[in-house]
Amino acid sequence: MHTIYKKYAKLLVHYSLELKKGDKLLISSTYLAEPLIKEVYREALDAGAHPEIQIGINELSKLFYDHAGDAQLRYVSPMYLHAVKSYDAFLTIRAPFNVKELQSVDPEKKKKAAVAQTRVKKLFMKRASTGALKWTLCEFPTDSQAQECSLSRSEYEDMVFSACFLYSENPPEEWRKVRASQQHIVDFLNSRHDIRIVGRGTDLSFTTRGRRWINSDGRHNMPSGEIFTSPEEDSVRGRVTFSFPGIYMGEEVEEILLYVDQGEVVKWEAKKGGQLLAKILEIPGAKRFGEAAIGTNTGIRRFTKNMLFDEKMGGTIHLALGASYPETGGKNESPIHWDLLADMKKDGRIFADGELIYRNGEFIV
Repeated sequence: MHTIYKKYAKLLVHYSLELKKGDKLLISSTYLAEPLIKEVYREALDAGAHPEIQIGINELSKLFYDHAGDAQLRYVSPMYLHAVKSYDAFLTIRAPFNVKELQSVDPEKKKKAAVAQTRVKKLFMKRASTGALKWTLCEFPTDSQAQECSLSRSEYEDMVFSACFLYSENPPEEWRKVRASQQHIVDFLNSRHDIRIVGRGTDLSFTTRGRRWINSDGRHNMPSGEIFTSPEEDSVRGRVTFSFPGIYMGEEVEEILLYVDQGEVVKWEAKKGGQLLAKILEIPGAKRFGEAAIGTNTGIRRFTKNMLFDEKMGGTIHLALGASYPETGGKNESPIHWDLLADMKKDGRIFADGELIYRNGEFIV
C-alpha cells in the first residue's frame, strides 16, 4: 500500500498540480488520509514547494452547524481568505469519517453558510481561471465511502486506484492519453453553438456562443474524464430530469425535475428532499446553470454517491446549478456549484447545431 500512495502522490504533485520550486501549497484533508498526506508532503518538499496542512477531525462540521449562531454561520475565515488570495496551489484530499454527518442539519443553516462564502468562492474561481491558483480534488478511500456504495473497503480502494490509473506503470502517461482522446471531441464542440439534450423526461436546449468546452483530464479532479462548458446564461430552456440523486452536504434529493425558461429554473419537483432543493434554489445564482458536461470515463461503471466519480461516468451528462467556471467564459456567480447527474445510456441523444452527435451514452462523431 505504501507503494501505491507514493505513486498517487507523485501523480498529484507533478501531473495534476505541476508544483514548482517556491510554490505555496495548502493540503486539506482529515487524519484518515495520513498515508497519502505524508507522501504528498514529502513529494512537495522534494519539488521545492512550501506545503502546509489543514486537518479535519471527526464531527467538527456537525458541531459547527449544531452550535453556530447567525454571526458564526456568516463568518468568513480570514486565514482561509488569506490562503485563497496568496497561495499558489490547493490540494483537497477527501477522506470523510461519515458521509451522512450533515444529513440532519437544517437546510436554512446550510444556505446561510454557503451564501457567506460568496466572495471567497468568486476570488478562488477568478484566480484559478487565470492559472494563478492551481487546485486539485482527489479521494482517499475510507470505510464510510465504501459503505455508501455497498462495497468492502478493499473493493472501494481498488475502484479508486483503478480510476486514477495507479496500477499502471506510468499513470501520468495514461492521463495524457485521456487528454488527447478527449481533445478531438472538445475541438469539434467548440466549432458548434446550439446544443440540445434529449432523454427520458428531458428536452433541454442552450447555446454556447462565446463559451469554450474544456478538456478535464485529471489536473483539477483526480480521477477525471469529462468535457464541460458553461451555457449562455439566458439561453437555457426546456426541462431536465436527473435520474440519480442529487447530494448536497450528505443529504439526498431524489428524482429532481427542473423546468427552465430564459435560463432560470421556474418550477421544480422532487420525490424526496424537496425542502432542501427549495432552499438551495434560494441561494443567489442557484436558479441558473453554471456548467453543462458529458462524462467520458468508461472505467467508472457504478453510481457511488460520490460526485467526483459519478459525474465522470461514461454514458452520463451532468448540469451544475450555480457558479460557472470563468475559463469557459461563463458569467454566472454563486456560492454554490451543485452537480446533478442524468443517465444517457437508454434513449439519450445530444444534438449540436441540429446534428445528432451522441446516442445512448456514446459519441457518434
